[in-house]
Amino acid sequence: MQNICILGATGSIGQSTIDVVVRHPELYQVYALTAHTNIDKLIEQARLCQPKYLVLSDIGQYKQAKQALLYSGIKSVLLSGAQALADVASADDVDVVMAAIVGGAGLLPTIAAVKAGKKVLLANKESLVMSGELFMDAAREHNAQLLPIDSEHNAIFQCLPHDYQYGDLASSGISSILLTGSGGPFRETAFGELTHVTPAQACAHPNWVMGQKISVDSATMMNKGLEFIEARWLFGLQSSDIKVVLHPQSIIHSMVQYRDGSVLAQMGNPDMRTPIAHGLAYPKRIDSGVQPLDFQTVSNFSFSLPEPKRYPNLYLAIEAANAGQSATTALNAANEVAVAAFLSGNIGFTQIAQINEQCLTQMGACQLDNIDAIVAWDHECRSATQQIISSYAREAN
Repeated sequence: MQNICILGATGSIGQSTIDVVVRHPELYQVYALTAHTNIDKLIEQARLCQPKYLVLSDIGQYKQAKQALLYSGIKSVLLSGAQALADVASADDVDVVMAAIVGGAGLLPTIAAVKAGKKVLLANKESLVMSGELFMDAAREHNAQLLPIDSEHNAIFQCLPHDYQYGDLASSGISSILLTGSGGPFRETAFGELTHVTPAQACAHPNWVMGQKISVDSATMMNKGLEFIEARWLFGLQSSDIKVVLHPQSIIHSMVQYRDGSVLAQMGNPDMRTPIAHGLAYPKRIDSGVQPLDFQTVSNFSFSLPEPKRYPNLYLAIEAANAGQSATTALNAANEVAVAAFLSGNIGFTQIAQINEQCLTQMGACQLDNIDAIVAWDHECRSATQQIISSYAREAN
């Protein structure tokens, strides 16, 4: 029996994790569930999982949540705040941490789990985008087990040889990593129409069910850019080792190309319960609840290269990866602020990439040699991005 802490339980990854966990009550029990403000969903999940702790990251919601919890009759202990997130993620009784908080907010509790030597199921790519080398060094120092949950990185992990040595593609006979992406809902949209894209349109992903922020990132392909950066750190790669390939059907989740001409691909229906189940049970396999592919009905596979003009955010991310840690941290911060502004109707869809690029140019580079410095730089970049967005609004008026 393994005790699981689910960071970001009310999001799409968290909900899928609970779906897999409750299918196997003989293997897993939930120690803690965390959310930001979604009290109703958290209590609904607590009825199902009976966790020891519930955590709200938003301290301002504590009193309301406490009353709702008392009314529900659920016996879970309610905690709140950033420190409480780190405490449940690093608790002695926890065996596995699902790191599924979206965005930079997931960094501190995820790094707390790593430093406590937990088995960390990494769905929060921003932790690596923001802190790359420091994060991986901490995992090695504290003997934490990192298992990738993003479908692409999980696919790469499954296609790599079991004796793969971090960063050593040559010894494994690997020539390149092929990182696939659907291209989002605007893969064939006329360029002139992209300026008129609405938040509702951007959030309507053709294949995956995701939260709003990740859906917008998929539409701009910033999500693939962040995954590019994450893959570099997870597997010890150079930018030249990774090729991004559009695959609209989202059946092949990524591939590893070998020197002898072989290409190994991991395939499956586009459902996050597959990589979640893989991470939970690794190196074994368990039922995820996902239907197997029916090759009598699967459509033809198609592939193409992403156009820089259509997906400037992807290429910004690749440039940032080559520029270094401060650039990837800055880009992540700028993008989170810009996407939030787009979702609230304050900027247009194509302005997300423009604002991201402007922030990177304005902020330049700096040395980040500890987590506190990274957090401070992240805050500085967010503030700068807010000012850039305000200048856009003034120009519009």
